Amino acid sequence: MIGLLLLKSLWFFLPVGLANMAPVLVRKINVLNIPIDLGKKFRGKPLFGKNKTYRGLVFGILAAILTALIQDILANEFDSFRNITLAPFDQYGFVVIGFLLGFGALVGDLVESFVKRRINIGPGEKFIPWDQLDFVIGSLLLISLIYQPDWSVVICLLLVIPFFHIGTNFLGYYLKIKDNKW
Repeated sequence: MIGLLLLKSLWFFLPVGLANMAPVLVRKINVLNIPIDLGKKFRGKPLFGKNKTYRGLVFGILAAILTALIQDILANEFDSFRNITLAPFDQYGFVVIGFLLGFGALVGDLVESFVKRRINIGPGEKFIPWDQLDFVIGSLLLISLIYQPDWSVVICLLLVIPFFHIGTNFLGYYLKIKDNKW
């Protein structure tokens, strides 16, 4: 029962995780490397900072949509994937679901960056537990416009995703993809 809940929750959240990872993975691509805040300041501090770019936003959303497409194909072809799929692909389509999950994850990260700048926490500095939860909360809020996952899924994600986030960050650091461990 708990194992199945965990599997369904993680499968549902896969587009979010890949959207959250995409900006780091594409940071060496020299396209759309324009800060989202365009260098604007709020009360003398950057809105988000130079590390939050249109490149990361676009590639993050595309990663989520592509992941949702693959999930939709697998759910249509194989009973085992259909049985663990929570997202309502039949009703809304993979583009809408992928967009909402991916954009929600990245907006959650932007909100956290805005808050970090206000309280003098620099880019890349720790802000626990919000570093591990910003994208979770953002994606859950946006997907709730069309789909409300069961509370057991929400609680599972809020408890489990932070550990996955920390683990993938450590892995990215040791693979020299990320500059810091968190």
